Amino acid sequence: MHNRPMAEPVIPLVDQRNGALADQLGRPLRDLRISVTDRCNFRCTYCMPKEVFGKDHPFLPHAALLSFEEITRLARLFALQGVHKIRLTGGEPLLRRHLEGLIEQLAALRTPDGAPLDLTLTTNGSALARKARALKAAGLRRVTVSLDAMDDAVFRRMNDVDFPVAEVLDGIAAAREAGLGPIKVNMVVKRGTNDQEILPMARHFRGTGIALRFIEYMDVGSTNGWRMDEVLPSRELLARLRAEMPLVPLAPTAPGETAERWGHADASGRHDPAAGEIGLISSVTRAFCGSCNRARLSTEGKLFLCLFAGHGYDLRAMLRGGAPDEAIADAIARIWRGRSDRYSELRGTQAAADGEPHVEMSYIGG
Repeated sequence: MHNRPMAEPVIPLVDQRNGALADQLGRPLRDLRISVTDRCNFRCTYCMPKEVFGKDHPFLPHAALLSFEEITRLARLFALQGVHKIRLTGGEPLLRRHLEGLIEQLAALRTPDGAPLDLTLTTNGSALARKARALKAAGLRRVTVSLDAMDDAVFRRMNDVDFPVAEVLDGIAAAREAGLGPIKVNMVVKRGTNDQEILPMARHFRGTGIALRFIEYMDVGSTNGWRMDEVLPSRELLARLRAEMPLVPLAPTAPGETAERWGHADASGRHDPAAGEIGLISSVTRAFCGSCNRARLSTEGKLFLCLFAGHGYDLRAMLRGGAPDEAIADAIARIWRGRSDRYSELRGTQAAADGEPHVEMSYIGG
């Protein structure tokens, strides 16, 4: 099975200690990514290549997935541990039936100081045009849309199901009209495949109020045939952009932010807010492990501490085994406090080479 972790570690239960929840490197737990399905209607070669995820691929049966009530229960316990941002992901999360019901439940949660959670969703945009209003009405705050090219032929080749770029753009427009913002658009850049689309994408989204973020092609999982020579370093990408459009560095908006922000500049060389900004996510060439405050919950309830992890901790077994909230909260705290993951900083070292095979992105979410 390509998208299942191997043996699961035993979760030790201990009493929570006083003070903020932090891992071995002093990183707090602030962000939880929740995968709601391992299925996707695209077959992007860098994530779910068709030769691996074909029509006979054994996706998870529905009974194996966390129910909406189970997801909400865990989310509430994570919020009590310091999480204040939840991102729903997949696969393609909009393929999960009645997702609005889950969003309603999550939108009702509060942090210990009474604040609502920052509830977001990442999508390929294929179903966004028809679902944007319902998602907003259910309590979703904003969306991030994956889009890897403006050129229709390039985009169809990359999604490998002949899906047109125009329908994704329609979804983005619908999300903006519904008030799901600020909207971000993520472009995975693969040298020799779509790097010619960098400038067309930047031109298209400049001045729209949508933040375009360029992501270095990453070695997530073992099915995408990743090679370092297909990575376009962000510094080279930035040079291409700045050759045409003036950009100035911007400060991070929040601790642990993954994107390095650059604002479009006006004639005086200052950031022009009306022109907007772009972001660079450089997890291959410029690791940001030191500030990573994200945990990931898989579709079937396994807690992963790194996008490049090889195993997860089975929280579903505790949920369905009748464990009380206190025991599950203790387990979450113990797991996070034991965390020392920093794969991107170690990439290329013997320590990284000796690690377990990475979990697939389609299973754990981006």
